[in-house]
Formats: sequence, C-alpha cells, structure tokens
Amino acid sequence: MSTETLFRPFTLNGLQLPNRIVMAPMTRSFSPAGQPGANVAEYYRKRAAGGVGLIITEGTAVERAGAANDPNVPHFFGSALEGWGQVVQAVHGEAGRIAPQLWHVGALPNRRNPKGEEAESPSGLYMPGKSNGHAMSDAEVADAIAAFARAAGDARRLGFDAVELHGAHGYLIDQFFWGETNRRDDRWGGDTLPERARFAAELLKAVRAAVGPDFPVIIRLSQWKQQDFGFRLAPSPDELLAWLGPLADAGADAFHCSQRRFWEPEFPEIDGTEGLNFAGWAKKLTGKPTITVGSVGLTGEFVAGMSGEASKPASLDNLLARLERDEFDLVAVGRALIVDPDWALKIRDGRHGELTDYTAQALAALV
Repeated sequence: MSTETLFRPFTLNGLQLPNRIVMAPMTRSFSPAGQPGANVAEYYRKRAAGGVGLIITEGTAVERAGAANDPNVPHFFGSALEGWGQVVQAVHGEAGRIAPQLWHVGALPNRRNPKGEEAESPSGLYMPGKSNGHAMSDAEVADAIAAFARAAGDARRLGFDAVELHGAHGYLIDQFFWGETNRRDDRWGGDTLPERARFAAELLKAVRAAVGPDFPVIIRLSQWKQQDFGFRLAPSPDELLAWLGPLADAGADAFHCSQRRFWEPEFPEIDGTEGLNFAGWAKKLTGKPTITVGSVGLTGEFVAGMSGEASKPASLDNLLARLERDEFDLVAVGRALIVDPDWALKIRDGRHGELTDYTAQALAALV
C-alpha cells in the first residue's frame, strides 16, 4: 500500500506534527547516575533528523525514591534537567518535536533497589501474592502526584513539546489500576476499575494544572502487564469507557495504547478477528486521539525482541489500512527506530531494501 497516509500532518492540542510517526519510549540505560549526556542528545537528534513526527523519550524517573529501575535510567529532576535541556535543543535544531515520558516503577523489583527498601506502591505488591517494598501512605501518594506534576512543569519550562505519563505495563500507575496489586480500602483503592483509576485521574489533573490547557498531555496505558501478559483490565467496551472516560475528563489529550501486537483485535467477540485494536476502541469510545503501538514494522513481537529474539522488517499494509480508515491517529515505532534513526525517511521514500534487521545486540549501544 501507499505510505502517503503515514505522512499526513496531525495536530494534537495545538501541537502540529508533520506526520503520524511517533518514536515509542524505550528504556536505553545510557545515563550514568541518572544524568543524560551528549550521547543521549545525539541519539534523539538523529531520530528528529530522520523524520520522526514526535519523539517520546525513554522512561525518565520522577523525584521519588525507588522511581527508577536501573542506576543508568535518566532522572527528570535536579541536575539531570540541564542534560534534558540539551536534548530539547538538539531535537529542535532538526525541527523535531519531543516529549519526555515520566515514570515510576512502583513495587517492581529492580536493579537499582534489589532488596526493595525504597520500593513503594499501592499495597506493597508487584503481582498477585508477591510483595516488595511498602504500601504508600496517603502523604506519599500525594507527594508522588506532586512529583509527576513538578516534572511535567519542568518539561514545559525546558521547551519540550508535550509530556507522556507511563501508566502501562505493571508499573506504579498501572499498579493502582490493577485490583491484584491495589488492595487499598481508602480513596485510592476500591472494588471497581474506575475507583482504582482515581490516582491516575488526580495525577492527570495535577499535571494539567502544572502545564496549562494548551500543552499536550499523553498517557500510556495497557491491558497486559509484564507480570501477566494475558491480563485485561477492561474486558468489555463498557468497562473500557468507565476506565478511560474519567482520564479524558481529567486532562488526557491522547491515549497511547500499548499492545504486544498492534494488529490483534481488542474485542474480537464483538467485531471479529479484523476488529478494532486497543487504540481503535479507545478512540471510538472517548473521541480522543490515540496512538497505536506494538511490533510495528518487524516480524517478531516486541516482548520477545527485548528479551533477545531477532526480527526482520515486515509489511506495513495492515497498519496502513487501519490508519487510512482513521482507526487511530498516530503510530508508535519502537525497535525499528532503535536500530535505524532513518527508518521514517526510508519508509517515506520506498527504500525498503535498506531497512535494518533488529537484533538484541542493538541494545548495547546508542546508534
């Protein structure tokens, strides 16, 4: 199929994007002691020069103990902000657009805090029956919300074009969504998903207050967890709307809907095996713009890819057909952009023979 639809412009809350390609956030761990350097700025500059419409950075830790999962994951507070300012300048020098992804890993065990002393989460659980760290006090919940809002305000001050909150994949925000990891009986818990989504809604309200009405705020969500690939928070459209509607009302401009495989239907029992994917249903139900993601442009799915499985370039026809009928608005590309900063230009120009295979060795360096 023609790739012309992938290169139509799009506007997100006033932010004009030259095309529909988004660089997906991917942890790279090249910021010693949390400090992004010139190599990180150059890494993102190359993707801007390579034609990506919107770059979403790797996850960056907000100012809470235990927020990062690795000593080399970048911070988004304190002295690290100077480095992020250099990243913004480098990307804008290529006429690119960029948003930081703000992140807290919650109770998930990690290399930064292997014994869990600093790990915090809704109920001290990172999966059913598995504890790590402690349950957050009400004051700690409030401080975490303030830390995200403070980081978002810093992002706007530094000149970023948007901000994304990482609410997917079993990390802190998602641990509030998930009933198995949120066993609280206060205002941050509850038997229903909308009740457990109150933390994310309040966080979005605080972020919106920090950045103002005219700055794009994106939240990344997933049904699946790295702790349980098959889990579904919302097994029906009604439950999906009950989850996402309050987040839209709280200030989300767009939903970044993470799937392991973008082509899989979210509710095949309703619209069949070729039905709407997660991003498609989110857009249909809320009316908000959505970003689809999940193994775009490669033969293998991304969880296996990040665990070492190699992949080759794959057809985009299914993706383009869905984008052509406006099932979703933007397309996030992950591993293909790790190995090739010029992926977007090669797709645009039909240089398919020049596309690069993905191998796990690519994770060892910033290309």
